[in-house]
Amino acid sequence: MARSGPAKTGHKSIAVNRKARHRYQIEDTYEAGLVLVGSEVKSLRNGKVTLTEGYVRLEEGEAWLVDVHIPPYEQANRENHEPTRPRKLLLHRRELKRLFGKVAQQGYTLVPMQLYFSGGRAKLEVGLGRGKKLHDKRHDEKKRDAKREIDRALKQR
Repeated sequence: MARSGPAKTGHKSIAVNRKARHRYQIEDTYEAGLVLVGSEVKSLRNGKVTLTEGYVRLEEGEAWLVDVHIPPYEQANRENHEPTRPRKLLLHRRELKRLFGKVAQQGYTLVPMQLYFSGGRAKLEVGLGRGKKLHDKRHDEKKRDAKREIDRALKQR
């Protein structure tokens, strides 16, 4: 079930992966829950997380968030979490099957797009996309610049 992101009220954004739409052509997005420990949640509430280098790995019927850095919580005791440990994603079984099928095709990957709180629970928006080539990135940049010029010209009128 594809979602367009946290547009509803009651969502508090924690982190956005701005490079994801630059590096990948996102075709579909999914909302997934995260299995976290208490010190990770407290660190997220402080707004400290890095999504840029992260990705989603599918293995043995489960989805895992890998290489996302959540720094240790300063006030936690010695039972603090490891900053870059793999975290399990909670998705519906039919969504997982659909994602396994798509990722098995060549060129598709799962990218963390946005991390936010929804109703007190941490949610991750996962994008299904294909990697862009250099000429695709240049083409998108030209389109964005042209649109910006048109908007400037219309504003001056």
